[in-house]
Amino acid sequence: MKVMPSYARIARDSAVPMDAPDHHPGVLRGRIENGLFVTAAGTLLPLEQVRFLPPVHPSKIVCVGRNYAEHAKELGNEVPAEPLLFLKPPSSLNGHRAPVVRPRGVETLSYEGELALVIGRRARGISESEAWSCVAGFTVLNDITARDWQKKDGQWTRAKGSDTFCPVGPCWVPREQVRFEDLRIVTRVNGEVRQDAPVTGMIFSVPRLIAHITSFMTLEPGDLIATGTPPGVGVLQPGDAVTVEIAGVGLLENRIEAETGPAGKV
Repeated sequence: MKVMPSYARIARDSAVPMDAPDHHPGVLRGRIENGLFVTAAGTLLPLEQVRFLPPVHPSKIVCVGRNYAEHAKELGNEVPAEPLLFLKPPSSLNGHRAPVVRPRGVETLSYEGELALVIGRRARGISESEAWSCVAGFTVLNDITARDWQKKDGQWTRAKGSDTFCPVGPCWVPREQVRFEDLRIVTRVNGEVRQDAPVTGMIFSVPRLIAHITSFMTLEPGDLIATGTPPGVGVLQPGDAVTVEIAGVGLLENRIEAETGPAGKV
């Protein structure tokens, strides 16, 4: 049986930031094969011993809100007439098995398991018919949200853009090696299934999203589009372990920690 490639980035040490670019001296790029990380030089490292970074270094993370009808309904919102977009900053990026830090003052921290598109080429003014040609592959993303800040602020910068609020990974897989129609998002908290839905439940399709986004914004290689979360979102507490799994793409796991020290430290 042929082993299909999946690609990842790891850090040489704990000082390498999650949003470090590929040319950072502490970043190693490679692929995952048979439970090992294989560097470009052919060095084999057990996955249990590596510190995962996000598998790509995006210039931006474009997110789609309320792209599943039942999710919009569960939060008491109308289904949008066109894609509802927001951005997460690169500083919010987080990796597989790294802690998600609940900021002081946040009472309602939520998970939102999502399929993310990895953009493969520069794209502007793309039609729906050519949209898939811009997608290099897929990865797993958890759109961590401070729900109380979201409601209080009206706009979502603080609620969705805080440090550690964008776990991605552990790898990305080429588009050609999976059937999009078969993908399913399963989110678990402490082993209990909270979300379980096919990606075919999206209101706005991938081609529609890419056409809409590139009608006013240039996408760069490595950029991410988080395509929205299905119903079943809920609250996370310090100590919880949250996993987002998309079979054929990956399993992303993070544990929740409370911010206890000076701002930005736990």
